[in-house]
Amino acid sequence: MSAHPPLARPTFFDEFLLHAHAGDNYLSGPVRPHYQMISQWLREADVDTLRARREESELLFRRVGITFAVYGDDDGTERTIPFDIVPRIFPAKEWDTLQKGLRQRVQALNCFLHDVYHQQHILKTNILLPEQVLLNTQYRPEMQGMDVPLDIYAHIAGIDIVRATHGDEEGAFFVLEDNLRVPSGVSYMIENRKMMMRLFPELFAKHRIAPVEHYPDLLLDTLTQMAVSEKRYSNVVVLTPGVYNSAYFEHAFLAQQMGVELVEGQDLFVEADVVYMRTTQGPRQVDVIYRRVDDDYLDPEAFREDSTLGPAGLMRAYRAGNVTICNAVGTGIADDKSIYPHVPDMIRFYLSEEPILHNVPTYSCRDPKALSHVLANLADLVVKEVHGAGGYGMLVGPTASKNELEAFSLQLKANPANYIAQPTLALSTCPTFVGAGVAPRHIDLRPFVLSGQEIRLVSGGLTRVALKEGSLIVNSSQGGGTKDTWILE
Repeated sequence: MSAHPPLARPTFFDEFLLHAHAGDNYLSGPVRPHYQMISQWLREADVDTLRARREESELLFRRVGITFAVYGDDDGTERTIPFDIVPRIFPAKEWDTLQKGLRQRVQALNCFLHDVYHQQHILKTNILLPEQVLLNTQYRPEMQGMDVPLDIYAHIAGIDIVRATHGDEEGAFFVLEDNLRVPSGVSYMIENRKMMMRLFPELFAKHRIAPVEHYPDLLLDTLTQMAVSEKRYSNVVVLTPGVYNSAYFEHAFLAQQMGVELVEGQDLFVEADVVYMRTTQGPRQVDVIYRRVDDDYLDPEAFREDSTLGPAGLMRAYRAGNVTICNAVGTGIADDKSIYPHVPDMIRFYLSEEPILHNVPTYSCRDPKALSHVLANLADLVVKEVHGAGGYGMLVGPTASKNELEAFSLQLKANPANYIAQPTLALSTCPTFVGAGVAPRHIDLRPFVLSGQEIRLVSGGLTRVALKEGSLIVNSSQGGGTKDTWILE
């Protein structure tokens, strides 16, 4: 067997090691109980074999078409998201806590969305200023007073979770952000599991790992529950912007897995406030649209006149109660980063419960005192645009140059309400197979929460990993990769 080369020990909370290890070889340290078998596998594995398996996974992913595009990339090529062959593992008890916290949070967010588009009770408290919601670009006046099935707006939520040491609590879970508009990545969760089962079937024979493959069935069931008609069979479609969208593989994958039609804007039309799909057998009424198109492009009558991504009149049909859009129009107000700091108070306000999962401490730069603190400590903070996504438009203070810090401080002063700031989190690490062998790399987790007649999620999620040594940015658009996530039963 080939020995793994010595690598530096981790300096962050490590999900693999019990405590900081004095030796140079990462794999020789004391291991947490749920990683014991994987630890033995890694110690015994031949490095060349692991490398060959990783290359095989990349070839298979490309053959299946699991690629994404990076907007603004000069060469315009499709890339595969790097896949790491070492799984990330949770014991059942940890997952149980996380699952309860996710259900609680998504329930409160849906209560908030119903409230702001109806009575607006929360705006009459000191939790949120009315202008933070009503003047926010993600707030949609078109939804005011409109009822949606079961009062659910965010049917599919991708909640980004990180682990870090906080005070005396080692490896505590924190919510980094809530993704409620068109959260992506679940196809990689499913395909990562398929890949691991194909490459390393022997590992699954030795572990009892909770399945994730039934997610499309749960998704279809959730979408069908949202149908406004009482027909025996509801026609569900997936609305995609088209093949040039960076997540097009996922749109096609989920439609195929659910056994429903994948449609573009020109495939749909509205007549007498009813949405129809063009088929070779003639028009067919659409009951539920799982949209992967942003609000602004859904309906040229209601939003951007130049959009061809959605059918004209869709909002008329929506308001008339003849079609359900999942996620609902206007959900973006609940995942806007300027609203994020207030989610724990939403849980207390709507559910009369204490939050199970905590936020990362956050400074809202619209507050002059917070802005002053952020400007004075910019080199130690992560600053994000409130409407930003994908790792764009952000500053990671500890890795920024002096010129970058100065330029960003000018942006902050010019438009402070456009930014929030957070301390640089010591994201947890776990074993990752990199060029030099197995080494710790920083990770996060995106579980997918489905809200219908009940709140459900599969036991797992998309673990994203920062493959560059020392990097804290896990986004695929910024060079991150993904892992299979195992929940031990």
